Amino acid sequence: MVATTTVSQGVPVTQGSDVELLGVSKTRPKGAGRETGGLVLNHLNLRVEPGSFVSIVGPGGCGKTTLLRLLAGLEPPSAGHVHVGGQTVHGPSPRRGIIFQDANLFPWLSVLKNVTFGPLSVGVSLKDAEARATHWLTFLGLSKFLQRYPHELSGGMQQRVAIARAIVNEPDLLLADEPFGGLDWITREQVCDELLRLWHTTRKTFIYVTHALEEAVYISQRVIILSARPGTVAKVIEVNLPEQRWAATDLRFSPEYARLVEEVREIFAEQTALAHNSR
Repeated sequence: MVATTTVSQGVPVTQGSDVELLGVSKTRPKGAGRETGGLVLNHLNLRVEPGSFVSIVGPGGCGKTTLLRLLAGLEPPSAGHVHVGGQTVHGPSPRRGIIFQDANLFPWLSVLKNVTFGPLSVGVSLKDAEARATHWLTFLGLSKFLQRYPHELSGGMQQRVAIARAIVNEPDLLLADEPFGGLDWITREQVCDELLRLWHTTRKTFIYVTHALEEAVYISQRVIILSARPGTVAKVIEVNLPEQRWAATDLRFSPEYARLVEEVREIFAEQTALAHNSR
């Protein structure tokens, strides 16, 4: 499905595209250790609806990050096809944004210039790039920090800048690889809520990799559990919780949330045991 465009407070917002993986496998050359080579992903089939938010969890080494790299176009599949918005992914594109665990901001640029760097590099005018960057930084609560430098920000604020940098090019798909792994739990929950608000506002397609099972349930509409290596889809769990979860202060204490976390945990534990037994 081709992405559509709406307007949020004067700023164009391109909504998310569908994602489809058909028979995707990925093999790496054999190395000194088993974890560094061989079959990583095995005939993986997956469809993500446009504008949805899904989380991917699974045992260590099952191919979660490799899957994101295939979607980003950073490396090709060994077999099968990767489609975003009905188009085959052949390489990197500004239509697919990535949020990494480390913010990786340019230390010599201000917050505003860090975020305008992407639009300027693809030919957006300075005026429009600054308007976009200011909009998203304000949305993420950073309007007072536009002229600050990365070293003047907390870890959580740096990750908010990284989120703004990923969204400012108006991608159809946002990929996140353990983006909050280096944050303390209170800050992590706060930034999760910011990401949820961003998704709710923009309806981008989000694919989010995390090791935190509770976080996966809290932040997504579906949790995709990958099998032990070589990774394929072991189970997809629908998360039928209120969409505006940041406003439901008692959600993490609800019976339904606890039930979903336990369901994910049980399947995750099964796959982890299989991973250990295969070593």
